[in-house]
Amino acid sequence: MPINILMPALSPTMEKGNLAKWLKKEGDTVKSGDVIAEIETDKATMEVEAVDEGVLAKIVVPEGTADVPVNQVIALIAGEGEDPKSITTPAGGGAPAPAPKAEAAPAPAPAAPQANAVPGDQSAHLGYARVDQAPAGPAQGAKPNGAGQVAAGNRVFASPLAKRIAKDSGIDIASIQGSGPHGRIVEKDVRAALQGGGAKPAAAPAPAVGAPAAKPAAPQLAPSMGADQVKAMFEAGTYEEVPLDGMRKTIAKRLVESKQTVPHFYLSLDCELDALMALREQINAAAGKDKDGKPAYKLSVNDFVIKALAIALQRVPNANAVWAEDRILKMKHSDVGVAVAIEGGLFTPVVRKAEAKTLTAISAEVKDMAGRARNRRLKPEEYTGGSTAVSNLGMYGIKDFQAVINPPHGTILAVGAGEQRVVVKNGAPTVVQAMTVTLSCDHRVVDGALGAELLAAFKQLIENPMGMLV
Repeated sequence: MPINILMPALSPTMEKGNLAKWLKKEGDTVKSGDVIAEIETDKATMEVEAVDEGVLAKIVVPEGTADVPVNQVIALIAGEGEDPKSITTPAGGGAPAPAPKAEAAPAPAPAAPQANAVPGDQSAHLGYARVDQAPAGPAQGAKPNGAGQVAAGNRVFASPLAKRIAKDSGIDIASIQGSGPHGRIVEKDVRAALQGGGAKPAAAPAPAVGAPAAKPAAPQLAPSMGADQVKAMFEAGTYEEVPLDGMRKTIAKRLVESKQTVPHFYLSLDCELDALMALREQINAAAGKDKDGKPAYKLSVNDFVIKALAIALQRVPNANAVWAEDRILKMKHSDVGVAVAIEGGLFTPVVRKAEAKTLTAISAEVKDMAGRARNRRLKPEEYTGGSTAVSNLGMYGIKDFQAVINPPHGTILAVGAGEQRVVVKNGAPTVVQAMTVTLSCDHRVVDGALGAELLAAFKQLIENPMGMLV
């Protein structure tokens, strides 16, 4: 039986990818660990390694193909003893082979498949298993349900993400037709059922004797207007239509989810910068020069901001946390994301263990990751995770703003421009250099008093920056 190579999920947000280039051709021998293709995700171009051995018998999806869904068959490897020339494309072109019909003779249920993902592939964490490891037929004694999925007892073959979305939406996942390998229900099937109204509501379990009545499900938010509805409001010819690329689609989706599901609130305060600017000038002046006369480093205000936020999170550890549905995860280290604007979108690479790094190390790391972000060469592990982030628009002259939290982060710090301001000191007006910062908080993780404590610790470090050098 040929081994299916699937379009992998190379990041937690990836739903589709572009097959940029095949690095192996039909008839080539493939070994485990060989780089076989380049995939363009919504964030970057990444190499994909083989996890099986054999002969690449058939390329199902040619290079240059855009918007290939995650988990779709893209190529076939001939199994041991198989003639590669005898292998044909699966039914439906690039689609996975159809699920076995209900009339097929029942076969013994195999052991639960182990997701064998490509290194760096997040598909294992999303519950996607390889097709050649998925159940080949109905479990013994199982009966097909109305949607054509095979349920063994109460079991329905669906990815964990699909099950969670169905549960949160109050629908019966067994009523959904799956499009994944062997009819498995995946995320897009649940979302399609929600949009099309083709899913049945989940049956409510009978309450225990003496138990309080269950609360009604939260109402679903109305969908946004479609393209045709929006276009109908404007005169034809008065606008240009700009198609969305994968990055912009992902950003739009995640921002909507963040504002709809994360209870944001905002805390602002002003920080004086005179001491920080003087220290920055002194440190930069002490930087050595290379043979071309270029300084070894040049610290920015943002480098001090990242370091101050990282130390503040260590001093207020309860704020160094993220929301995880039924629990809060308190982080041991301060992993701080840094918003980097690129053409057509935004990256947030993460500085790991920032509390333990020097200012020059943070500066070098941010410059490196920002450069690779603009070339879309960051790895998923470099822009996922973290408990907070810094978004700085001061270089654009923005005085203050409110940033949107990037889940699962518990906070994000919006940094405005440094400017001269008149303040009262000892009863007299004084001119100081100052900036306004605004902390956006997820109220499920960080409440008002805790957020204020974190900002106070941050302000103390910014206004007394020598504490960051200890």
